[in-house]
Amino acid sequence: MSIRAVVLALSASALIGSAALAADVYTPDTTEVAIVNNADLIIELGAGVSTQPAYEGADDYIVSGFPIVDLQYLSIPGLFDIGSPDEQQGGLRIGPSFRFIDKRNAADYPELLGTLPLDDSYQIGLRAGYEFPVYETLNIEVYGAARYAFNEGEGFVGDAGFDLISRPTPDLEFKLGPRTSFADSDYMDTYFAVKPIEALGSFGGLRAYDTSGGFKSVGVAASARYEFRPDWFLNANAAWDRLVGDAADSPIAEVGSENQFFAGIGLSRRFNFDLF
Repeated sequence: MSIRAVVLALSASALIGSAALAADVYTPDTTEVAIVNNADLIIELGAGVSTQPAYEGADDYIVSGFPIVDLQYLSIPGLFDIGSPDEQQGGLRIGPSFRFIDKRNAADYPELLGTLPLDDSYQIGLRAGYEFPVYETLNIEVYGAARYAFNEGEGFVGDAGFDLISRPTPDLEFKLGPRTSFADSDYMDTYFAVKPIEALGSFGGLRAYDTSGGFKSVGVAASARYEFRPDWFLNANAAWDRLVGDAADSPIAEVGSENQFFAGIGLSRRFNFDLF
């Protein structure tokens, strides 16, 4: 079975599994709602595992961990409110945005013969979105995220898009929507450029190539979240990105793949704090 088939099967089983759990529906009682409504800070924390490309533009996949950090609501009396105690109401949401890029070494990937090794890279920044209702059980969220990459792939990266959000029951949530990503010239140069000395070292396998900043990929993402116990959630997600622009034309993508698949599953818990 090809790696794409494995990724798609994992995505489908994760999403279907989360939906199947909805047979045992949990409905918050009035006590819980009262506690949530008195909270000044509502945050969701957790972790999961995902399968993703081994490097930017790769045709090989690895399994790694990822954090779940979601700020649902923050209220500073007399100043501002972000989000809402009731997820159904939507509103403005601002929270952290993270991404980890694994190291890349030609010793592990023969198709990259001649390229210089790249160390791990870390990205940290902010994500902002605004959710508004369309129908009784359908909302739309427009969002954007900007992150700074450091350690190896230094530069600014980000993504933007919108999601259709359905919450057919209080304990079940589905999201689906298009997205795009972008990066500055420094980041693109690190992961998609090929220096003349690298092209020489590849013995004709890679051509020299320069990059510039701009759009990096377009794609679609889907997720499902199920509250199987009060404040405890199962999360499943899947995504497909297609490299565009300088990233798609790069020799790195030519020996790898323009199509990038992601799938993951995780566990998280919601915390409510009365700060004031």
